[in-house]
Amino acid sequence: MAFGGLDPGSHPQPMAEINTTPLVDVMLVLLVIFIITAPLLTHALRIDLPVAAAPAAAEKPETVTLSIDAAGALYWNDEPVPGIEALGERLQRAAARQPQPELHLRADRDTRYQRIAEVMASAQQVGIAKLGFVTDPRDRDRDAGR
Repeated sequence: MAFGGLDPGSHPQPMAEINTTPLVDVMLVLLVIFIITAPLLTHALRIDLPVAAAPAAAEKPETVTLSIDAAGALYWNDEPVPGIEALGERLQRAAARQPQPELHLRADRDTRYQRIAEVMASAQQVGIAKLGFVTDPRDRDRDAGR
């Protein structure tokens, strides 16, 4: 390694060599760590699990998608419904089925809350037990720009 001399006739110049000793030390330490930890990552424990007969999983109930557009029009599984009275009849038939279907309510962001409340009240009156709201998480980003 050259550090520069004390000779009065020599011109001091910057050191042109790179000291690779610390780099080699760090790489050797990492190599040792990986050599030690690699066998631990592939270790598996062999277990003989008991066998048991489990009953068949309960059948998942049907889902009904009830959509409301911005104008307040109703759609039962993408099929237009003439009005709130016809919706009440369909909800009553759905509530009578066993198992009772889950009702997924999708409403346009510009739908009046009154229309949504009417639909929820109709579902409650006929005895629909499971009502869920369907949203689109991508709309949140779009709302931030509004």
